[in-house]
Amino acid sequence: MSKVLNNKTVITALIIFAVLFPFLTQNDYFIHVMTLSFIWMIGVYGLNLIAGYTGYLSLAHAGFFAIGAYSLGLLTVKAQMNFWLALLLSLVITGVIGFFVGLISLRTKEHFFAIYTLCVGYIIYLVIDKWDSLTEGVRGLIGIPAPANIGPLKFETLSSHYYLVLFFLLLTVLIMYRIVHSLSGRTYIAIRNSEDLAQTIGISTMKNKLTVFVISTIFAGLSGALYASFVRFIGPDIGSTTIVFDFLTYLLVGGIGTLSGPIVGTILIVWISQQLQFLQDFRMLIFGPVLTLLIIFYPRGIVGAIASLNLKRYAKRTSQNSRQTVSKAEVLSEKQVKEG
Repeated sequence: MSKVLNNKTVITALIIFAVLFPFLTQNDYFIHVMTLSFIWMIGVYGLNLIAGYTGYLSLAHAGFFAIGAYSLGLLTVKAQMNFWLALLLSLVITGVIGFFVGLISLRTKEHFFAIYTLCVGYIIYLVIDKWDSLTEGVRGLIGIPAPANIGPLKFETLSSHYYLVLFFLLLTVLIMYRIVHSLSGRTYIAIRNSEDLAQTIGISTMKNKLTVFVISTIFAGLSGALYASFVRFIGPDIGSTTIVFDFLTYLLVGGIGTLSGPIVGTILIVWISQQLQFLQDFRMLIFGPVLTLLIIFYPRGIVGAIASLNLKRYAKRTSQNSRQTVSKAEVLSEKQVKEG
């Protein structure tokens, strides 16, 4: 009970800190970086759902991120559609494309799946880059509007956009929590642990894999749509493989297959990168060896390592308590024998 209470206390403290962050700092640059971090987190949660809980590493999520961003941009800029309707349709478009991609890609497994999805992501990037008449190609899409007002709520300032993105992040975390702790979540974990065994006990693996793949692409699309509305300008580079490997880095550092891993990894890497901007050209020379060592010694990232340490401490404490109980029982037994 105390453990649950502590977890709830930590989560509550983090939410309060996020809500008060714009008041704690008057620096717009920090608020801008934190907002971008929240946007990346939503995309990383989508990747974590398919890779961490189902065991299928999708490298096409930068492409779905770009689809969400361009769908919102094209619907608002060229079709002059209402922002919120465009946001909803961008998620539908991303999910539909994810459905058809998943139908084919999920027939492969392990590294074949990763390679196939990497190719799909690159094809999406090429389509965006070369289809000038629709996407404006290398010129990019400019003039993407800010979120439309909702009654008295306006999203014209940086702080208001920060809270909008924070709302979607908290909603994402809540949905992920409900999925992971539901029967469907246990089914995904069963597929990750042994797909053959899951099939033998009657689980429709293809149906479940396709469902989780579509859900993960929708979150990637949401992340891209929020990014487009925040920066107001997008180009083909948002669909490059660099983005998906950034997502993967955030996930591996924070903890793949954990609920708080995307938050920890994204915050840590983004803010360290900001402090090391003068070494931007040598970023991978720094993060590459660190990431390699982390995967070797802590394959479940920072959050997974902390969870393992807590589990070992709990097991050790339980073992000590059991030994003390046994020794007390032996002493009591000897005492009863002597008195008898």
